[in-house]
Amino acid sequence: MQIPRLHPDTIEEVKLRADIVDVVSEYVVLRKRGKDFVGLCPFHDEKSPSFTVSQTKQMYYCFGCQAGGNAIKFVMELGKRSFADVVLDLARRYQVPVQTLEPEQRQELQRQLSLREQLYEVLATSAQFYQHALRQSQGQKALQYLQFNRQLKEETIQQFGLGYAPAGWETLYRYLVEDKHYPAQILEKAGLIKPRKEGGGYYDVFRDRLMIPIRDVQGRVIAFGGRTLTDEQPKYLNSPETELFSKGKTLFALDQAKGGISQLDQAVVVEGYFDAIALHAVGINNAVASLGTALSLEQVRLVLRYTESKELVLNFDADKAGTNATERAIGEIAELAYKGEVRLRILNLPNGKDADEFLNTHNPEEYQALAPTNERLSILKEYRYRIDELSPSERKELLETAPLWIDWQIQQIIQNRDLKQATDFQQVTQQIVKLLQNIANSDTLNHYISHCAEILSLGDTRLIPLRVENLLTQISPPAAKYSKPVSARKAWGGGKVSHSALPTERSFLEHAEALLLRIYLHCPEQRQAIIAELEERDLQFSLSHHRFLWQQILEISPGDGETRNFASQPDLISRLQDHFLEFSSEMGLISHLFHVNEKNQKEILRTPQVVQAAIACMDLVMLEKRYRHFLELWQQTDPEAEPERYQSYYQAFYAEKIKLQKIDRQRLFSITELL
Repeated sequence: MQIPRLHPDTIEEVKLRADIVDVVSEYVVLRKRGKDFVGLCPFHDEKSPSFTVSQTKQMYYCFGCQAGGNAIKFVMELGKRSFADVVLDLARRYQVPVQTLEPEQRQELQRQLSLREQLYEVLATSAQFYQHALRQSQGQKALQYLQFNRQLKEETIQQFGLGYAPAGWETLYRYLVEDKHYPAQILEKAGLIKPRKEGGGYYDVFRDRLMIPIRDVQGRVIAFGGRTLTDEQPKYLNSPETELFSKGKTLFALDQAKGGISQLDQAVVVEGYFDAIALHAVGINNAVASLGTALSLEQVRLVLRYTESKELVLNFDADKAGTNATERAIGEIAELAYKGEVRLRILNLPNGKDADEFLNTHNPEEYQALAPTNERLSILKEYRYRIDELSPSERKELLETAPLWIDWQIQQIIQNRDLKQATDFQQVTQQIVKLLQNIANSDTLNHYISHCAEILSLGDTRLIPLRVENLLTQISPPAAKYSKPVSARKAWGGGKVSHSALPTERSFLEHAEALLLRIYLHCPEQRQAIIAELEERDLQFSLSHHRFLWQQILEISPGDGETRNFASQPDLISRLQDHFLEFSSEMGLISHLFHVNEKNQKEILRTPQVVQAAIACMDLVMLEKRYRHFLELWQQTDPEAEPERYQSYYQAFYAEKIKLQKIDRQRLFSITELL
């Protein structure tokens, strides 16, 4: 069946959502190298990787065979498939609504494409007009505001194309229509003019305002933001929604910030235009602005394609208005944060106006003299500091130490609360439970249950296990099978009480086992210790491909039993690779363990601690399996018909639970941090 011609909007949306690293990774094993990814080219035979994928540019290129293009072309060339077929496949994968063009629609499409080109042209011309007006006598007030109030340098003003809209009602209209001969309808569609309600004609949307061009990712002007220089309201006026501009799908300064986001692997999101401009002016070039709206999924997807760690830092004021702005800005991405798909951090700058007022009447030297140099950062946090007064290392520290969003929410819950008072304690606990119930990722949930239990224990470590049990019970209320004994059932029954929060996800265990095997292969001095730990705890590798590799290691190790010398195997990796020639399918799952990249090297630097953490993770999984087994047997046993067996199963799973609590405390400071 012939596929109807696809609408360009569908094609553009597929290009926007289909991340090239995600697409290529299905066919090529990619490894991070600098800011790009490398792998063996699928288009020609090679032994050393010359195939590169750039997430920033959303392009691939092979230095060996010169194949290159975007995600769509990659799938087309690899599968010898048609353009429409590939786009439809990617649209289904990334849940893009598909629009097609009937023959009668094609003429209208050409008209729309022509319209878009005219809009780009008239908006670019308008931006040049505003920049020119800024340098004229009528724009001096706006220029002085930028230079003195905002303290922006000339290069920053030019970098962001800042300008001035003259005060007249028809200044831009006359320039574009009468001098440049653009149709008035095009100006209206671009959001630059509006029709008069009476008497006919048009008037300029932006008048006597400082003008800030809003650009798309390619750097093309698609709209404007205008700041008043008087008491006129609103203070900031944005272009209306147009063919080119949708506020919920645009991030200000992303065209300037995408390189910095990729390089620093982090995006800073602020609320206003000048917040972003000020950060870029002092070298923080990974900042974008949300245009004063809640962050939408489209905006988040747009910025996250430039960061591998998926880390967003929201940077708003810490006063009530700033807190509300933070909660509002989170918008639709809350669910992604709860799932752990976005690493959302909150950076608050306290006491909004104090430091601004201080710096208006004092010079930077007086500001810095408030405290000795080694105490400067804490003083800057006490006041609302000017970000350009911070050194690069201090800026980096603030961004890196900004609390994760869930930590920030917990801080908001316990702020100004006295947990020694029963009422405050109860209200805080209820709010914490409500927060924890939203967390979908089990590892994250387990961490925050323990963290909140420590807070609620008020420093008494003996109370932490009790607080953990109370939180678990409220998060997942137990469904008891038997009514007797009620107290025991409520405390320990109901399959989802304890293990729902434990780290049972395959990814966590797989990482721990893989890390332990990689250390064994590349750190001969640790081999005997690893063997001893596994034997002492009677542990086995849970995942079949890891278990298979371990069996091969034991088979080719010299000697047997107590005489086996695990450390004296300098050629272990080479021998294993030769040994696996006859096991090609298994080799594909474990071959990455034979190599160490920069990230792996960092992981195994603290080898003894990492070994302990990985062993603890494996032990935790085995304990949890035994715990679940005995818990299920206990729940299925009638206490009245088989009291002895009922009591035996109870004691068995209770013993496993105590072991779980002990090792889970070890996991909190060990596995979570080291793995």
